[in-house]
Amino acid sequence: MSSRRIACFAVVVSSSFAGAQGPRRPAPDLILTGGKVFTADSLHPWAEAIAIRGERIVAVGSNADIRSLAKRGSREIGLGGRTVIPGINDAHDHVGDVAPGREIRMSSAPTPDPAAAQVLDSLRAAVGTLNTGTWLKVTIGLRALDDSTLRRRALDIVAPNNPVLLWTWWGHGAILNTVALRRVRIADDAIDPLGGFYERDASGRLTGRLDEYAEWGALRRIYSSVPMKESIGALRAFGDSSLRLGVTSVQDMAGDFEPAYTIRAFREARLPIRIRLIRWSIPDGRGRNEAEWNSVPAHPAPRVTVSGRKWVLDGTPIERLALMTHAYSGQPGYLGKLDFPVDTVRAILAGALKPGAAQLHLHVVGDSTPAIVLALMESLAPDSVWRGKRVRFEHARGVVGDLVARAVRLGVVIAQPRPGSPIDTWRAAGIPLAYGSDQLRNPYFNMMQMVSSRPGSKSETITREQAVVIATRGSAYAEFAEHDKGTLAPGMLADIAVLSQDIFTVAPGALPATTSVLTLVGGRVVFDALSHAASAPSR
Repeated sequence: MSSRRIACFAVVVSSSFAGAQGPRRPAPDLILTGGKVFTADSLHPWAEAIAIRGERIVAVGSNADIRSLAKRGSREIGLGGRTVIPGINDAHDHVGDVAPGREIRMSSAPTPDPAAAQVLDSLRAAVGTLNTGTWLKVTIGLRALDDSTLRRRALDIVAPNNPVLLWTWWGHGAILNTVALRRVRIADDAIDPLGGFYERDASGRLTGRLDEYAEWGALRRIYSSVPMKESIGALRAFGDSSLRLGVTSVQDMAGDFEPAYTIRAFREARLPIRIRLIRWSIPDGRGRNEAEWNSVPAHPAPRVTVSGRKWVLDGTPIERLALMTHAYSGQPGYLGKLDFPVDTVRAILAGALKPGAAQLHLHVVGDSTPAIVLALMESLAPDSVWRGKRVRFEHARGVVGDLVARAVRLGVVIAQPRPGSPIDTWRAAGIPLAYGSDQLRNPYFNMMQMVSSRPGSKSETITREQAVVIATRGSAYAEFAEHDKGTLAPGMLADIAVLSQDIFTVAPGALPATTSVLTLVGGRVVFDALSHAASAPSR
């Protein structure tokens, strides 16, 4: 670390810790020394060492100052100059995606795009190895989704006795065969659910393609049929992989399972990371459905909280369901669509103004959708009221032009900004930003995208320090938790990641290779690749 940064260190100690006098002053349980510590605290951004007592940080500062606080019995872990950051807080993920039955991988890429013939050939080969009734899942891209020959009829020919789910890698659009439709109780004469759409052929028969809430209602029934043991195993594997990346908090858009299934799975998984379950209600056929999560406790398990409520207001430009101000290429006059009538969106927003209402998380992608939402917010309550609600726009790439200043006035938080978003414009204007992986779970790959300029690209870039703030302090603010986590400062939870390389100096292309070599949650070492379990007490 530069001498300039070292020179500006000052020990910062919690008032309760500093106030005790003499031998009665409690010593830290653990001190971390010899690090390059980025605290994400704007007043004291850099330090060398951290003192921890119980779950919380009691001091940050220079090595000498922190060592002076230690007593007999305090443990010291030397960091060897490694870079330290607050634990990453993933503000937008989908944790419960567990494949039912057999999953067929068409490609190792995260965005596969097989042709219809490839999908059918793979299904035909797999069916011969499976028992009747076993689910088959294939991840597809736009090419297969848009191919009208790859529908229920074609799937029934190759898999007449096995339920088949073709699922798009970005999560908007699915195709089911007849056996699958029957499994999820979708009849041939089913009407479109609120917020979703069934594709039909010329005779009015369902083709098997489901969009938006029609898809998610079906997926919830599919995934909730997965044996609990498998879901628990998948959750534990997710927790382990999170710790290896220095991710200590995850905000889960909890829509994959029924609420009771969700709570049981997280209770029994006993994850070492912090989980926020954000209620994602599925319309029940009678209109908006916000009651299904009402019986779920706010704190169903250690480190698990339930809060917030998500609504998806439009799709994405990939399948052309994001609501845009300009027509899609090749489709004159077609602008996409809102998932809900405007009056329903107004009612959702009005509900958020009631005392004790959950924080709103609104999936907003097209550039027309945020204009509608912001106008409705302005019509329903003053800016000052909305600022306290911290309404979240998930993704929000269409917040541009004069919408930026309106979003700032209304206190909108943008979570999971997509590549190509005007991220520096948003940051400079004062819109709070939060990192979200949306299942692409390497935070350092996301950081590379944020800080790297690409030839010919209009993407805005930010500094690495700003990117870390978005992934830590920003994500904590997005869940009303900024007084507990997101910065390495006295009084904050000791959620800490010690990294394998210096993310502030390595080449941008090297960032995705970053891992955590030591991860702490609440002051407890929960992942250790440095073998410090036997580190000696301080003297």
